[in-house]
Amino acid sequence: MSQPRVNPKQTLQELGYEGLGRVYYNLPEPAIIQEALARDEGTLGLGGSFYVSTGKFTGRSPKDKHVVRTPGVENDIWWECNAPMAPDAFDRLRSDMRAHMAGRDYFVQDLYGGADPAHRLDVRVITELAWHSLFIRHMLRRPDASELETFEPEFTILNCPSFSADPERHGCRSDVVIALNLEAKEILIAGTEYAGENKKSVFTLLNYLLPEKGVMPMHCSANHAIGKPTDSAVFFGLSGTGKTTLSAAPDRVLIGDDEHGWSDTGIFNFEGGCYAKTINLSRDAEPEIYDTTTKFGTVIENMVFDPDSLELDFEDDSITANMRCAYPLEYISNASATALGGHPKNVIMLTCDAFGVLPPIARLTSAQAMYHFLSGFTSKVAGTERGVTEPEPTFSTCFGAPFMPRRPEVYGKLLQKKIAQYGSDCWLVNTGWTGGAYGTGSRMPIKATRALLTAALSGTLAKGAFRTDPNFGFEVPVSCEGVADVLLDPRRTWADKEAYDAQAAKLVDMFSKNFEQYVEHIDDDVKACAIG
Repeated sequence: MSQPRVNPKQTLQELGYEGLGRVYYNLPEPAIIQEALARDEGTLGLGGSFYVSTGKFTGRSPKDKHVVRTPGVENDIWWECNAPMAPDAFDRLRSDMRAHMAGRDYFVQDLYGGADPAHRLDVRVITELAWHSLFIRHMLRRPDASELETFEPEFTILNCPSFSADPERHGCRSDVVIALNLEAKEILIAGTEYAGENKKSVFTLLNYLLPEKGVMPMHCSANHAIGKPTDSAVFFGLSGTGKTTLSAAPDRVLIGDDEHGWSDTGIFNFEGGCYAKTINLSRDAEPEIYDTTTKFGTVIENMVFDPDSLELDFEDDSITANMRCAYPLEYISNASATALGGHPKNVIMLTCDAFGVLPPIARLTSAQAMYHFLSGFTSKVAGTERGVTEPEPTFSTCFGAPFMPRRPEVYGKLLQKKIAQYGSDCWLVNTGWTGGAYGTGSRMPIKATRALLTAALSGTLAKGAFRTDPNFGFEVPVSCEGVADVLLDPRRTWADKEAYDAQAAKLVDMFSKNFEQYVEHIDDDVKACAIG
């Protein structure tokens, strides 16, 4: 087998890595799978998919993420949400990890973060596990072979799951560590096999770098109307709120399912693939995503399967509720070839309300949009993070606090400015509970959510009648074709109306207390939207 191309000036040996075993540069998918099978890293599944287990860590470890506190970033980082690491501790961690690498084989992928060449980030990802190389090759964007000969990474990620960090020596919190050194342009990951740490590290980098260029980094999915890239929409939301499901609509073109930038020319996907949750996935409800689970090279994470037939069990969450599949964007038939779109006509903020209080959709002013963006109310869904076993209410600012290195207001003001500049319509969509809180009520019917979104994106919903919600002050449509009117008024869906009022008052109070931290940093129009 011929060696894939790599810039000869950028080999690990040239960069000072010593005593390594064999290094595999930019292997294509078939070769990676061969290496992963030879190392017994997983099972070849149906259609050539690849089944893997991530061991004891089946979700991200946000409390183990650190930013190195160097003088150049001291005043830019939101330290309340980003644990600091001393530069000398990072140096010890890097030295110890490199010593640990001696004699071991490693896999290198040189990739792009960002579909827009004007704003993309050139990233090198070095992984101990072959299947991590396959995963990140799906998740980021792949240069042409000719581009690899001159590729020079701006940032390097080193991932060694078999290395255990020492909190006393390395200045971290546990034997798991994700350490970002923004001045040295390095990220070190150790102690966890969960592949999502690789892609979220790149997202965090872009969240730091892009605002200085006037580009809004967004934890969102995006699509546009067929034949009309200028008619685009973005869907903010944490994992489990429906970003992937709702953006992969058959009547629209998928730009991407998780991470995007909004520049002065429009929106662009950061990634080259999708990372979809597979729990209760069905061909009837989500045929395109379902079919990727039997396509060549798709990484299937932490799913139970029949050892003889290799059939996947989409209902068995005994390993984790955070079971996932990772696949290249082109596996979705209506995916955009360019991963670019115009300025969004619609900005949708997805929330999974476990209280059962919020309506299925509400229209927001630009100031209300910033309020709800900064609030980032949702419910953490079981399995997405370690220790979360059932939905629990949370406020995750910007719908992605663990990935935001700068203060939330930096992103909120940038988003509000772009919404005003380009005249986007804004909507809050609840994909959580109705008819009662979690444990009593039921999940919002996905058919109703799709119908409401279709009406919002087409412009017909905005032409109808609205009422003002007495608890939150936003506008709620009173009717929508294909949706029962009662569903649009959450209080009517509860059998016990007084219990709804008590639950709503409780949620309003939570919003009010959470937002106190932002009041001194925001403008008067957003302050006027404060709830409670």
